[in-house]
Amino acid sequence: MSFVQSVETCLKKYADFSGRASRSEYWWFFLFNFLMSTVGSIADRILLGTEPDSTGIITTLVTLGLLLPSLAVGARRLHDINKSGWWQLLWLGFFLLLIPVIYLIYLHTRPSSNSNVCNHCGATSQPDEEAVFCGSCGKKPI
Repeated sequence: MSFVQSVETCLKKYADFSGRASRSEYWWFFLFNFLMSTVGSIADRILLGTEPDSTGIITTLVTLGLLLPSLAVGARRLHDINKSGWWQLLWLGFFLLLIPVIYLIYLHTRPSSNSNVCNHCGATSQPDEEAVFCGSCGKKPI
């Protein structure tokens, strides 16, 4: 299957999750998706003056416009190798696990909720913004 035939087929079957897609159909559409995203990014920079490290409106529209056809051709490609189309959602597991890990890192970097207790001797003192040393043991409280 040629590049043009692949793109036409994928865009005609933009919401068809049944059937099969050949390797060439999938990879040619993948290349088309990459090229369109690149063109959209360049158009954002030239026409709208978008910063290189941000996503512009044209790139966002291209990505959203090609999302459903990409998912459909991915499901059809998985059907061709006798797998369920739901397998392509496996990458979501990474992000679903990444969010709790980031939250745990955030929790571990927060200051103690009981910051008026000395870490060395355990003595409780009045919270004082300017206190540098513990009144009981003379060491730094943090």
